[in-house]
Amino acid sequence: MKTARQRIISIRQLNAEGPILHTPIVELAAQLRNRSLSPVEVTKDFLARIEKLNPAINAFITVTADSALAQAREAEAEIAQGNWRGPLHGIPLGLKDIIDTAGIRTTAASALFQDRVPGEDAEVVRRLKNAGAVLLGKQNLHEFAYGGSSVVSYYGAVHNPWNLAHIAGGSSGGSAAAVSAGLCCGAVGTDTSGSVREPAALCGVVGLKPTYGRVSARGVIPLSPSLDHIGPIAATVEDAAVILQAIAGFDAEDSTSANRPATDYLAALHQQPNQQPKAMRIGVPRPFFYADLDPEVAAAVEKALSVMAGMTAGLREVELEVPTDRTLQSAEAFAYHAAFAAGSPQLYQPETLRRIQAGASISTEDARLQREELKDMRGQIARVFEDVDVLVTPTTPVVAPTIAELQQNPDQLRPRELLLLRNTRPFNIWGLPAISLPCGFTSTGLPIGIQISGPHWREDQVLQLAYSYEQATEWHRRQPLGT
Repeated sequence: MKTARQRIISIRQLNAEGPILHTPIVELAAQLRNRSLSPVEVTKDFLARIEKLNPAINAFITVTADSALAQAREAEAEIAQGNWRGPLHGIPLGLKDIIDTAGIRTTAASALFQDRVPGEDAEVVRRLKNAGAVLLGKQNLHEFAYGGSSVVSYYGAVHNPWNLAHIAGGSSGGSAAAVSAGLCCGAVGTDTSGSVREPAALCGVVGLKPTYGRVSARGVIPLSPSLDHIGPIAATVEDAAVILQAIAGFDAEDSTSANRPATDYLAALHQQPNQQPKAMRIGVPRPFFYADLDPEVAAAVEKALSVMAGMTAGLREVELEVPTDRTLQSAEAFAYHAAFAAGSPQLYQPETLRRIQAGASISTEDARLQREELKDMRGQIARVFEDVDVLVTPTTPVVAPTIAELQQNPDQLRPRELLLLRNTRPFNIWGLPAISLPCGFTSTGLPIGIQISGPHWREDQVLQLAYSYEQATEWHRRQPLGT
């Protein structure tokens, strides 16, 4: 068996064989539209890269090469006929393997669902197909999205492209790792406690959790319906905006979907003079979100705050009452899994089963009261934005631990995951839009992320500041695997 170091070296050798597919979606879309590039050839290049690199990274569970090439050929024909559908037309994307795909298995990284083949697409998949995206396959995750490491998976741990010995984060670890390694142009993941933003931070890419209800959850295997969000993972802020544009919007068949019009997110990035949101007031909630930081995380975030202060109306200290109770998530997770766990407990990973069963003692009445309290908290948090326009925090207090240390010390797995998700989870409770983007690297080369959040339904505002910061720095230009 190869060591992590040997695998890194082998990947670097593979990278040397050809060009790296890290072209931003907007740039690639322009080349596809003017036909200087072929969607078919681009798709073939990504499939070849997946074949070479995925054995080491373990980002994909199922690769749908045949259907991807069929979608690429269809996109090529439509573009040639002048029927360009938009910036995702012919763009290769991935899907977290908890999102239903008609005729293609959706496993949730569990033996329980290893042969589960949905009869219809999730709403987000339908919208991506309507936008002309090429779907490369289904990506690995923490089993049933119930964790923040993607170490617990029937299909094996996901490896961080920046250092294969380290975790990719979770639960959307395969999606973040795939984007980071250039195995796809972007991906769609889910986020219940930070499962889009935390792995994005650990893998050095962008992860966006929209406002609760902004993107339909219909056809997505739930963890906690009151807290589940669906959002994009991409290499850049602009790419995340493009994907959000395609999947956002009201779904009358989803009870959690909100009937609120979506903005033109891509256009919003360029509305401010020089792309700088000069009037924005940044709130810095130190007492909770800035406690016990890894020193290198603290240094990177403070430097990022200094950059943001120079392009906005400045920083303001704010105090927040931060919710930390996990009762509702535990109750709703158990409610979905109760029958499966009772009938086939052996098909779950032991740690996943333990987490599910922890919710067995929560009464229906307690869960109902928690939902009422959740509604109140989502209303109360809006008042914070009377004095500031956005909130900025570290995405994670620490950087990615090694896979070995979590596997060898199983009693530390949950505490370490809870620490990694500490700063992201409150924004799921509040239902606020939040984005993570790179703001630095440790001395050992591991990525560090910064998180920006804004008022409900103001993804455009969050994206504007994120884009301005990204353009003022170089962090997003770095690529892993020695590229």
